[in-house]
Amino acid sequence: MPNRMFVPGPVDVDDEVLQAQTRPMMPHRNKEFEEIFRRAADKSRALFFTEARVLIMTNSGSGAQEASVRNLANSTVLSCVNGAFSDRWYKVSVANGKQTTKLEVPLGDAITPEMVEDALKKQKVELVVIAHNETSTGVRNPVKEIAQVIQRVSPDTLFAVDAVSSLGGDKIEMDAWGIDVLFTSSQKTLALPPGLALCAVNDRALKKAESVQNRGWYFDFVLLEKHRLKDSTPMTPAMSLIFALDFQMDRILKEGVEARIARHAAMAQRAQEWTIAKGWPLLAPEGYRSQTLTVVRNPETFDLAEFNKFIAPRGMKLANGYGDLKNKTIRIAHMGEIVMDDLNRLLSALGEFAK
Repeated sequence: MPNRMFVPGPVDVDDEVLQAQTRPMMPHRNKEFEEIFRRAADKSRALFFTEARVLIMTNSGSGAQEASVRNLANSTVLSCVNGAFSDRWYKVSVANGKQTTKLEVPLGDAITPEMVEDALKKQKVELVVIAHNETSTGVRNPVKEIAQVIQRVSPDTLFAVDAVSSLGGDKIEMDAWGIDVLFTSSQKTLALPPGLALCAVNDRALKKAESVQNRGWYFDFVLLEKHRLKDSTPMTPAMSLIFALDFQMDRILKEGVEARIARHAAMAQRAQEWTIAKGWPLLAPEGYRSQTLTVVRNPETFDLAEFNKFIAPRGMKLANGYGDLKNKTIRIAHMGEIVMDDLNRLLSALGEFAK
């Protein structure tokens, strides 16, 4: 059986995908590489359910967070915070000099459409940012319904969504829902090595970027688009990772995007039902639970460090809580290459250990 890390990134990468990185280097401004670059970006649009451009960026998802606030707001941002990674986006916005209002809820809670509506009625902002899937808490925010509120209450406001730990494992219909910028990174549900962000940007967002001052250079959507139209990037890209992305997208499309999403949904249901039956409380409330990881409040008698020692000979590893939730929760990540048989193997070990 393959080794499996039940951690929310970096996740296990298939051996064939790792091997795809080893093809020889070539000039990044030649027709052969440009074709690979264009092909990988075009195929990845299926994950976003979009006809918009997908920018392949050599940086983590945090870089896409920074790119969003630099490109989409001259000044005012509403930052929705319900965990460590959405709070990072708030800090990124403040660090970039934006007038940023924090809409925050306790850890384990979701941002609701009503909260966003109230905030927008109090203050007009250029941009709303939110994490679809808060990786620290396992909470899935109702992005579709929030998008509807923004369109009704403040139609000129742009909407950017961080789907770093969910895109490809959950269905986020960028075009149908009216999301302006949607991004993920390579090391989670896409099951690639770290180092890439995929950022879908619609025409409305790109037009806004053209009017925003001080966008920077590395993260400038307008500059990235200028080069994308030539199947290239302004800077030298992470070529090996793009080789792997091109190969992995073929594997994802062969499985089928809808089938992949259904696989993640089934594993989420299995993990949630198992932990509830065990009497272990989930952090996220019903109706707001992630499809890619299950976050459980630490049972008093459960020692995660000892459990990881217990399962290490079986080639498995389970994740601790993150940030303020470290040693207070455990995170069962069921994303990427993990399948139901893998999850059942972990749950069996948990039942054996925690009798």
